[in-house]
Amino acid sequence: MSGHSKWSSIKHKKGALDAKRGKLFTKLSRDITLAAKTGDQAESNASLRLAIQKAKDANMPNANIDRAIKKASGADKTSQLEEITYEGYGPGGSAIIVDAITDNKNRTASEVRLAFNRNNGSLGESGVVAWQFQIKGLLRIENFEGDLDAVQLAAIDSGAEDINIDNNNIEIITDASTLENVRSQLTELSVSISSMEITRIADNLLEIEENDVRQTIKLLEALDDLDDVSRVQSNIAIPDRILA
Repeated sequence: MSGHSKWSSIKHKKGALDAKRGKLFTKLSRDITLAAKTGDQAESNASLRLAIQKAKDANMPNANIDRAIKKASGADKTSQLEEITYEGYGPGGSAIIVDAITDNKNRTASEVRLAFNRNNGSLGESGVVAWQFQIKGLLRIENFEGDLDAVQLAAIDSGAEDINIDNNNIEIITDASTLENVRSQLTELSVSISSMEITRIADNLLEIEENDVRQTIKLLEALDDLDDVSRVQSNIAIPDRILA
């Protein structure tokens, strides 16, 4: 695996702004409700544990979390929530995968298609770009000031596949099945995990023209802003100068 797109980090930082508008909490609540449909006890439902942890990472109140879990057994429209994945291309041929949670597939498909069309992208068929990604676990540790060697050793011993360090920020990539084990080992070292998730990571990052990178970021942001969209991934390589 050659690396991890910085779009994931951009989206993570953007989450704080979304939370102020209430959008992030809405999306996290849907994640929790959908996960709880297969079991409302976090101890025996790994998907629910992860959804709850992501909500806590975003400082969602416990009352919101409990309410989202209860909705899973309700008779209202939340019982009709479905997960849908869309695939397509961005400017310069970048691969994009969009995960959505919706109670109206027609509405969501129309909004996703419109976002692609308005931002010089194109929505494709299922499977058109998914082969370029792998499902992985991802943990972030921000502003770390402790023993870096100890963190790396613990992560590797507990199943980490790759560790990316940028100043005092650490990203740890794992197999999806070992994400919880790595988190547990780091927690025992009193390491504060900033966020953790199951995500798609590109096998190879695509380098495209700077103008295409900027247009692709606009497309990713437009997709991420849609209420039904829970996650967006791309394989673009983002130069540091664009982030400055």
